[in-house]
Amino acid sequence: MELFKKNRPLYVLAPLAGYTDLPFRSVVKRFGADLTISEMISSNALAYGAKKSLKMLEKSPDEVPYSVQISGSNVEIVKKAVEFLNTREGIDIIDLNAGCPAPKVVRGGSGSALLKNLELLEKIVRTIKETSNKSLTSVKVRIGFDSKIPVEIGKAVEAGGADFIAVHGRTRSGGFKSEVDYQAIADIKSSISIPVIANGDITDYQKAKYVLNETGADGIMIGRGAVGNPWIFHQLQTGSEMVDGNLKKKIILEHLKLMVQFYEERGVILFRKHLHTYSKGIEGASQFRNLVNTTEKYEEMRKLIEEYF
Repeated sequence: MELFKKNRPLYVLAPLAGYTDLPFRSVVKRFGADLTISEMISSNALAYGAKKSLKMLEKSPDEVPYSVQISGSNVEIVKKAVEFLNTREGIDIIDLNAGCPAPKVVRGGSGSALLKNLELLEKIVRTIKETSNKSLTSVKVRIGFDSKIPVEIGKAVEAGGADFIAVHGRTRSGGFKSEVDYQAIADIKSSISIPVIANGDITDYQKAKYVLNETGADGIMIGRGAVGNPWIFHQLQTGSEMVDGNLKKKIILEHLKLMVQFYEERGVILFRKHLHTYSKGIEGASQFRNLVNTTEKYEEMRKLIEEYF
C-alpha cells in the first residue's frame, strides 16, 4: 500500500481520547484527512475480547486507509492483540502508542513508559511487524521520557521494522504545556530512512506549513488543533487559508448527523461539547451554548446550527 506520495505531505488525524470517535474521523476524512486512526485501544482489551474495544474498532466506509492504535508493554499480550486484529478486515495499519503521557497508562508500562526501555520498544515493534497481516506497522512516540533522546528512539523504532513513525516533539515530562522541539523531530528525520510524521501544537494552517518546513517531515499529524477546526485538513489539501462559512456549516451539520447515526439519540447530547469548540470566538457564543446545553432533539439542534452559523 502506497501511503506517502512524493509530491505532497501526508495529513493525519491524531488519535484523541473522547474526540476522535468514528463520527469525527468520518468528517475529517470526507473533508481532507489522508489517514485516520482509532482511539488508543489496550492490547489487553483486544487480547481478551473486551466488548468496548470491539466498538472502538468500528470504522466508516470512508476511512481508507485506516489505522488501529494499540498500547501495551507485554510482548505476548501484544502478539495476541495483533493476532486478533488479523481476523478483522478493513484495517490497513497497526500503530503502537509509545507516547501517551497519561499516568494510568505509564504506570502499566505502556505509552511513553516504553521510551525508558528502548530494547523492549524495539522488541514490541518487531513483534507487531512479524505477527501482523496488515499492510503497514507504525509507531507514535515522544522525544523522550524525562530527557530528550530523539535519535535513539527513532533508530529503535526503525530497527524494530516499523514502516513509519509519528513524533510528538515533547518529552513525557513536558506534558502538553512545554515548548514543542521541532528540531528534535528534524533530527529523527535526518537519522533514519523511514518516513517521519511531525506532531505537536499544530493549531492552524500557517503553523502546519511552518512545522513541515522546520522538520522536513513527510507529513503532519494534527490532534487538538483539529477539534473545533476540522476544516484545517481542507485548508491543507486545497492550499487555501480561507474557509468559506457555508463549508464550515456543512461540516458541522455533517458531524451532527454522523453523531446521531452512531450514538442514536445520545449523539445530540454528546455533540454539545463539539458545538462549544465550534462556536469559540464567535459573537453570541455564550448564548448559543446555553441553548445547545438544553437541546436533546436532533431537529432542534440542527435548526440552532443553521441559524447560528
